[in-house]
Amino acid sequence: MDTPEEKAVSAGSPDASSVEALQRQLVQARQALEDFTYSVSHDLRAPLRHVVSYLKILREDLPQPVDPAILSHLQTASDAAAQMGRQMDGLLELSRLGRQELQQGDVDLQLLIVETLRGLEPQAAGRRVDWVVATDLPRLHGDIALLGRLLQLLLDNALKFSRARDPAVIRIGWQPVRAGWCALQIQDNGAGFDPRFADRLFKAFQRLHSARQFEGLGMGLALARAVVERHGGRIHAEGRPDAGCTVSLELPLAAGAGA
Repeated sequence: MDTPEEKAVSAGSPDASSVEALQRQLVQARQALEDFTYSVSHDLRAPLRHVVSYLKILREDLPQPVDPAILSHLQTASDAAAQMGRQMDGLLELSRLGRQELQQGDVDLQLLIVETLRGLEPQAAGRRVDWVVATDLPRLHGDIALLGRLLQLLLDNALKFSRARDPAVIRIGWQPVRAGWCALQIQDNGAGFDPRFADRLFKAFQRLHSARQFEGLGMGLALARAVVERHGGRIHAEGRPDAGCTVSLELPLAAGAGA
């Protein structure tokens, strides 16, 4: 006869049929994502290309001189089509990040940040930007390509939202949080945001500033979240209007790092 403890364990253990059902659901969810990705990259691209092409033809075929109001309408339509194309690109990257197989290894975070900052030099050109980078950054364990993309997204964001500052001050630091994990912090003295809407920051196409203030799709932090979560970590942001922002993300340390 089973003891009460054994019965409790048995009752709380999933049977083979429930595990198989969950596996089928996972396969179906992955297939749905594959179908969505194909639709975005192929089925929706073709009609969008047609829209762009016919707008160009229409502009060329209009009798000259063209009414400025009509030109303005055509430009608005062209801008909207271009925006839709960029949104498709963002969704495709988000989809790929969720499915991409990780190529994990030990990553020199200090070197990766140096390389990322070098790539951001064009965005910082003509500005005073003080990069304050901790000199004891630890080694991480993860996919170096995805972690490089993560840093590029976050540091580009910090540059963009601090461009009204002279100088812009962007700090990169870290601290251990639990065994085998660290919290990387990226802090800027830029525009900040209303903390009441912090939960929107990491969702696709969510913007807390107008397009006239800051360009972009509102995809950067959604992509950053996808990379962090692929590594098993968490990400959040704190800020206040006109008082800067701090993004904190937990990432796995390389074996023996951060001790």
